[in-house]
Amino acid sequence: MQYYFIILLALFSFQSCKGNVAGDKPIDPNEASKITLALWLTSPETNVLFQLQPVGLSFGDLVNQDQSITVDTTQIFQTIDGFGNCLTGGSATLLHKMDAASRGVILKELFATDGNNIGISYLRVSIGASDLDPKVFSYNDLPDGETDPSMAKFSLDADRVDLIPVLKEILAINPAIKIMGSPWSAPTWMKTNNNSKGGSLKPEYFDAYAKYFVKYIQGMKAEGITIDAITIQNEPLHPGNNPSMYMTAEDQALFIKSSLGPTFADANITTKIIVYDHNADRPDYPLTIFNDPEASKYVDGSAFHLYGGIIEALTPVHEAFPNKNLYFTEQWVGAPGNLTGDLAWHVRTLIIGATRNWCRNVLEWNLAADPNNDPHTVGGCDQCLGTITIDGNKVTRNPAYYVLAHAAKFVRPGSVRIASNSTSSLPNVAFKNPDGKKVLIVQNNTGGKRVFNISFNSKTVSTSLEKDAVGTYVW
Repeated sequence: MQYYFIILLALFSFQSCKGNVAGDKPIDPNEASKITLALWLTSPETNVLFQLQPVGLSFGDLVNQDQSITVDTTQIFQTIDGFGNCLTGGSATLLHKMDAASRGVILKELFATDGNNIGISYLRVSIGASDLDPKVFSYNDLPDGETDPSMAKFSLDADRVDLIPVLKEILAINPAIKIMGSPWSAPTWMKTNNNSKGGSLKPEYFDAYAKYFVKYIQGMKAEGITIDAITIQNEPLHPGNNPSMYMTAEDQALFIKSSLGPTFADANITTKIIVYDHNADRPDYPLTIFNDPEASKYVDGSAFHLYGGIIEALTPVHEAFPNKNLYFTEQWVGAPGNLTGDLAWHVRTLIIGATRNWCRNVLEWNLAADPNNDPHTVGGCDQCLGTITIDGNKVTRNPAYYVLAHAAKFVRPGSVRIASNSTSSLPNVAFKNPDGKKVLIVQNNTGGKRVFNISFNSKTVSTSLEKDAVGTYVW
């Protein structure tokens, strides 16, 4: 009889859990009290690093004077494409040099979603070299004086050494991962200064550069790698990096409408075209392109970094052109890293701030570096801390790892942002997954331990976070 009672109790609990993730079906307020919440916590103050907490949190008829965060699934905002990193060539090199078993373990931890794996769901790769490659290269490097407008000598061989093999291993773990490509520079023979650093794209090579993008997308597709989106130029207003290329908004609009857009259309390329890909202090850049109807018709949206400006500057871009998507495509963590400060700022400003300001993704910068913050080009970033540090087969998890884990594992592609009231003391953002599960990410910005409530469907649960902690609540 005792066993019979236990079986009945287990069946009842299973049916209750099924009802809790019933998608858009309204939940009876009387049933809400049966919903339990899982809490994943990172708390530098108490040395808790992204751990599922053994606490029993359930919604009920709680009444108190504590601040409440109310989650409302009836207000729906943008769809989420994913959270992740920039897989630089240097990152791929370090990963590819690991032995197969060690590499398989860390790739599963980064890209799978089961167990304690963190489920990265979006990657940005460089088209040609970024400044975090061991050396500068493009896919059409030629001797001085030579040109190749037809792209007859285009080759992805440089990426076949490390990047493409690593991407294939990642795709085997997560075939649905989205990949964005971004160039740091056109081939030098297309540029006004014939140099990898600075200079601008010569108008007479607009069509050649459009073919370069097509060749890249088609070549990666032949390798089994789908490029979901491209940006036209990484940081077009920063010509001091190596590699880099200067491109005004007017030139980017002209390139799109006269060459890139028509060339994509002729080649039946469906990869999204995303403009700008630079700091939030110049929202006028994408707006200039969107205001050009002949260019705008080819453009999916705009991408931002936050080395200048404020994240709130993105919402006016959305309001001016609500049919254009927003993406957050890069932010570094400076070496040696500070978990307390980096976790708080990046979660508050990017995971919460960028998504509350309409971004469909959030990408941290470099996936991996070695203990000396290598590799990088001559003149490239020598203080860019990887999400992980790779030293041979040894892996160290850095602040960006925990930043991404709190979102990527739980907010899956196809989720939608939903309403929640956010304050400066408890910044937060809420999402609903395609399977109906709700996710609330909260950062304690008060300077001390904070007790607060989470309210949903007229029911409430009390919880708390230590100073600078981040909690992801899932129900």
